[in-house]
Amino acid sequence: MTSPTLTRPELTAADRCDRCGAAAQVRAVLRNGGELLFCGHHARAHEDKLKELEASIERG
Repeated sequence: MTSPTLTRPELTAADRCDRCGAAAQVRAVLRNGGELLFCGHHARAHEDKLKELEASIERG
């Protein structure tokens, strides 16, 4: 028996940055399962804090 694998869909043009509404280029998946979407600018601005929170960073 295999266990199901949960995958998140790839980012599309419809995905928007949670900070400014620009096109999302990065998905940060938090340890509790939540996710944040960021444009390139805001991903770089918050990168240190996301690493501190041990978020998984997925670039799209």
